Amino acid sequence: MKFAVRLIKNVYHPVKVPEGAKIKDGQVVIVRTERGEEIHRIFLVNDEVAERFRKQNIEPLTLVKLADANDMETYKEQQELEVKALLKCREFAEKRNLVMNLTKASYTFDRKKITFYYTAPERVDFRELLKDLTAEFKRVRIDLRHIGVRDETALLQGQGVCGQSYCCCRFLKNFGFVSTKLAKDQNIPLTPGKITGACGRLLCCLNYEYSNYIETAKLLPPVGSGIMTPDGVAKVASICFLKQKISAKLEDGKIKEYSKDEIEMLDQEVNIEIDQQINPLNYGENDENIDIKNLDNDKNSSTGNI
Repeated sequence: MKFAVRLIKNVYHPVKVPEGAKIKDGQVVIVRTERGEEIHRIFLVNDEVAERFRKQNIEPLTLVKLADANDMETYKEQQELEVKALLKCREFAEKRNLVMNLTKASYTFDRKKITFYYTAPERVDFRELLKDLTAEFKRVRIDLRHIGVRDETALLQGQGVCGQSYCCCRFLKNFGFVSTKLAKDQNIPLTPGKITGACGRLLCCLNYEYSNYIETAKLLPPVGSGIMTPDGVAKVASICFLKQKISAKLEDGKIKEYSKDEIEMLDQEVNIEIDQQINPLNYGENDENIDIKNLDNDKNSSTGNI
């Protein structure tokens, strides 16, 4: 049987379980990672996942032991200490006037190391902060780790507008570049509150169906082009990619919907005025102060430094 544990940011990692060990799916175990000893829940994985681990040449973690009642009590205390440590670190950072947002504090199970995750718009000189933390947390290794806002959201977890857990908390491990062009090409109004996630950056899912829209667009005439319809000459006013249909304005001013099989492209210019499309910069009530151009600035939104 093959096992894996789910580490921080919901990344699954294989675990080397000794032959004959009585391990069941869902049990809580202590494993040794590059950070030190950590407590996690272990899961049974199928052959396909195990083969993927093998192909990626991922070194399995060492199983230390099954967690008992004392270990679970220690873990509960650890979680409380992490909250206190985070608040103390924020206090020190504020005292030093450091522009950084501390997201999470994470102890190893043996409490020999504590990692503070933070986001910051610019490079932070935390040498003095490190001295404060070293004096506060004696005989503990301190690690201050800068992460991007997308990493921060993956770390804190939550639910998106779709009602499901954030993609970055379930399966999305590598963040691809996302731009407003993806929304424009899919006829999605560029309302920042609608196309951005909890991280404040463009929704990663704008990438998911983009290729389908592009393939559909190749089969349909562009907006403003002249076409011949069963009702006569018309000009394309809008496109519905999902239905693979277009809305066209006829010479008598009526607007009708047609499928791609009902129309033919015209080479000549059609003298029909179409209404200007709805301005894609359609801000909501709380979006007036958001510069839409800033949404395309995806630099350093993810560092992969978790």
